Amino acid sequence: MTSPTRPSRRFRLSLGVVAGTAVLAAAACAPADEESTDPGADAAVECAPDQLPTLTEGTLTIGTDSPAYPPWFVDDDPSNGEGFESAVAHAVAERLGYTDEQIAWNVVTFNNAIQPGPKEYDFDINQFSITDERRAAVDFSSPYYDVRQTVIAIEGTEAADAASLADLAGLSLGAQVGTTSYDAMVETVAPDEEPQVFNNNDDAKQALENGQVDALVLDLPTAFYVTSAEMEDAVIVGQLPATDADTEQFGLVLDLDSPLTDCVTEAVDALREDGTLAELEQEWLSEAADVPELA
Repeated sequence: MTSPTRPSRRFRLSLGVVAGTAVLAAAACAPADEESTDPGADAAVECAPDQLPTLTEGTLTIGTDSPAYPPWFVDDDPSNGEGFESAVAHAVAERLGYTDEQIAWNVVTFNNAIQPGPKEYDFDINQFSITDERRAAVDFSSPYYDVRQTVIAIEGTEAADAASLADLAGLSLGAQVGTTSYDAMVETVAPDEEPQVFNNNDDAKQALENGQVDALVLDLPTAFYVTSAEMEDAVIVGQLPATDADTEQFGLVLDLDSPLTDCVTEAVDALREDGTLAELEQEWLSEAADVPELA
């Protein structure tokens, strides 16, 4: 999870494309005699509990912070498999061949999880946005969640009762400038009047409190945080349809150059392909959190 006040993700992701292209170009030009001579460097790791080099042999140690909040976790107990991220972690573990009895959860603070150095987990799950800056210190799996844009409003207002994009179009809307939230608002809602823009989400929240704007567009994790911890009278109205804008994504965090990264990525990819991730998202982020999609 990034800070509730977020910079432009389009710019950040664009840098990632450039950096990735540069790395690929450099690799393609490297002379053959500079290739690794480590006989174990290209050794394939079998994706099975008796083969994976985990912290504890035969056990998959998963890290997350404490307390663990809904809808990502339930009852502050990551081990119960309830809540979106707990369910995803257990599904990945099962795909790798681990039973519930072979999973150990470890409390790791958000910042410690992505710092360089020895890790106290085999992988960590805690709404970590995949960024190039973080890739310098840790590995990421394939993304398990595409962040959706969400509308919030003050309870009891016309905006809070909106059931469709058409209901929102005639209202005064706002978002942080230069964000995918703003792009999604313009592309999907197409408001009748010019949307209001704010330098940061703190300014946007203040405008909502003061009645200067009827509703705000935020990404769903931020909307959960704002409505549950920062604004008691604010409610989530619904999710906006997906757009073509660059999407912020969450990934599982692993130690840099972890021998487990490929196996964990394969597991996440398989869960996406067979529809498991979509089912878990619907169960825990739409139904359990009561966040309908506006159309």
